[in-house]
Amino acid sequence: MNTGERLLMIGGGLSAIVALVHLGTIFIGGAAYRYLGAGERMARMADRGALAPIVITLGLTAMFAVWSAYAFSGARLLPPLPLLRPVLFGIGSIYAMRGLVLIPQIVWFATGGAAALAPRHLFFSAVSLTLGVAYLLGTRLGLR
Repeated sequence: MNTGERLLMIGGGLSAIVALVHLGTIFIGGAAYRYLGAGERMARMADRGALAPIVITLGLTAMFAVWSAYAFSGARLLPPLPLLRPVLFGIGSIYAMRGLVLIPQIVWFATGGAAALAPRHLFFSAVSLTLGVAYLLGTRLGLR
């Protein structure tokens, strides 16, 4: 297994964990939506038992599971999926763009915005950036 395949395997594993966290959010309810930053409106809807948070979160769970499968396919742990290389670059780009929010978050956190920004949000951004790098670099190095 080459370095790129290892990076994609790590990315696929982390994406699977992200999918499971989203799935768990449905069962935990409003407190999990609040903790993960989904917003108070979504948390209140979950507390009331509304269907919308469940449907949205199941959609996100499925998306992250597919992203995991694509990474595992790129790592040659699953058969090749359609449009493997461009899809992996797309997934990596989405993760990286989400992760780049970390830069203004660090500045905001360091300059006193810490009261409105929980450290876990820095962690979530760092995970996204890590995933983006794993997918992009893994695709570049692993798929030739």
